[in-house]
Amino acid sequence: MASGSSNIKGKIGVLIEDHFDDFEFQAFNNFFPANGYEVEYISHLWNQVQVTFKGNELTQEVTVTVEVNDVEPTNYVAIILIGAYAMDRLRYEAHPKEDQPNQSPAVRFLRKAVKAMDESQLKIGTICHSLWLFCAAPELLKNRKVTCAHNLIYDVQNAGAIVVFDGDGTKKVHIDNNLITGKHPDVVDEFMNVFLEGINKQALKKVSV
Repeated sequence: MASGSSNIKGKIGVLIEDHFDDFEFQAFNNFFPANGYEVEYISHLWNQVQVTFKGNELTQEVTVTVEVNDVEPTNYVAIILIGAYAMDRLRYEAHPKEDQPNQSPAVRFLRKAVKAMDESQLKIGTICHSLWLFCAAPELLKNRKVTCAHNLIYDVQNAGAIVVFDGDGTKKVHIDNNLITGKHPDVVDEFMNVFLEGINKQALKKVSV
């Protein structure tokens, strides 16, 4: 967990697992607390009190104590899905059943988060490979406009989303209502700034209501 000053505007929940993107992890921990938002890492802990996850480059690690089954998306002003291979791991089902939608804890959490997002209760951000978690529940992506890493394009399109291009590549950052998607770690600064602007505006709307 990372925190900034005592004047906290809200809490951002970040879904994470092993092989997360080290660069994004560092960026989130520095940027959001500096702008008034606490960052809390969430995962499936497999009946353990805490689990330590390592980044894809093995330069960063985080010990998570927040079980995804025990929190609600609306506990947070926003949810971010970290990049690299973490979301592929989080969509794992121990006991899949034929003709049953994915029931992994993180996907069940995502279904609730998307419902809250569509009701304008929170923002969701994805970057790089993290749309993999959405792909495990294609109904959540259908007809949404997104960007992602190039090697994820066809997974995302097959899940029913519309991938937004800019020239000969996918767009750096795209906003589709309350869903904000980023291309890859190289655009993390732009992604975070766009995301921050979105959650700040959301907070102002709540205050004015």
